[in-house]
Amino acid sequence: MSDNFLSKEDVVRLLNDPSTESRVDTATKIAGGVDGDSLTDQERSLAQEIFRIMVNDAEIRVREALATNLKESPNLPRDVALNLARDVDTVSLPVLTLSEVLNDNDLAEIIHTQGENKQMAIASRQVVSEAVSDALIETGNENVVTTLISNEGAKISDTSFEKVVDTLGESQKIQNAMVNRSALPITVAEKLVTRVSEALRDKLLEKHRLSDDVTTDLLLQSRERATVLLSTESGAGDVQTLVRQLHQNGRLSSSIVLRALCMGDLRFFEAALGVLAKIPLINARTLIHDPGHLGLKRLWSSAKLPEEQFPAAVAAIDASKELEYDGEKNDRDRYSRRLIELVLTQYDELDVEFESDDLEYLLAKLNTLPSSLNPTDE
Repeated sequence: MSDNFLSKEDVVRLLNDPSTESRVDTATKIAGGVDGDSLTDQERSLAQEIFRIMVNDAEIRVREALATNLKESPNLPRDVALNLARDVDTVSLPVLTLSEVLNDNDLAEIIHTQGENKQMAIASRQVVSEAVSDALIETGNENVVTTLISNEGAKISDTSFEKVVDTLGESQKIQNAMVNRSALPITVAEKLVTRVSEALRDKLLEKHRLSDDVTTDLLLQSRERATVLLSTESGAGDVQTLVRQLHQNGRLSSSIVLRALCMGDLRFFEAALGVLAKIPLINARTLIHDPGHLGLKRLWSSAKLPEEQFPAAVAAIDASKELEYDGEKNDRDRYSRRLIELVLTQYDELDVEFESDDLEYLLAKLNTLPSSLNPTDE
């Protein structure tokens, strides 16, 4: 018989000293040795029967000793694991967090019948299936769902992600967890855009793939405050940081660059061409504003942007030179509308070409931007 198993001396001690300390020591010894190679099948079966007795011990410390030493054991009987999982938190949490003996149905039953601490332990398991994630999200508990979403080992369906946004999307904890997750469904990321803070919107741009329409709107919204309120130099630095993040994550598309220009965000356009062409911002500005557009042409080519979109960029830059901000409230929106109108006039008159998605985007913007100064905004 293995030295790690229950010896005759252990039996004698239990009979002569049935104290809590003695039972804790015995539970620790048997549970700690049940996975050893030296145990026979008969000894291992006997150990499991002892666990079934000890799991009902009235003393919490005995049950804690079992849970602590059996939490990762493949030889923990499922019925014992379930008893431990339903026990007080000091007994149950190690088993709920680590034991692979419990199946999805067991975990779902614990989620539906037990409290927040047990639910959070399940949410933090190394691997959480979609079915278990669904059950955790059904609790509607902010702390539980935050723990789940923060767990990269949790598999979460698109439907469940969308349910989280719809039901708990205003929670800053949930927003942070979702934005910082390594991957989100595009539909979920785009739903978050209208709910999160400006700082989290920047992270959404950096970490998650969004459609060009949403990305353009997002970067223009996040850039508006910097454009209007910050100095030229500090504003330019902020823009360059954003542009580099987009470029590093493969999000600095030609559509986004051209749309930003047509909406009047010249700083973004300058920074984008500088990053794409791998030249300093000051050099990019000089080439962009070359009166004959020869510098812009060379820069456009170096940035590897589509040649067919170059006339649209020229039209937008020329149009921007004809316009000024009116200095009243919301003048940025009115400026953007006038610029788009001038660019689209060039589109009709000079056969400037846009991708169909870009043209639809600009036309859609005309329906949302104010056409003249609204007296109520003065």
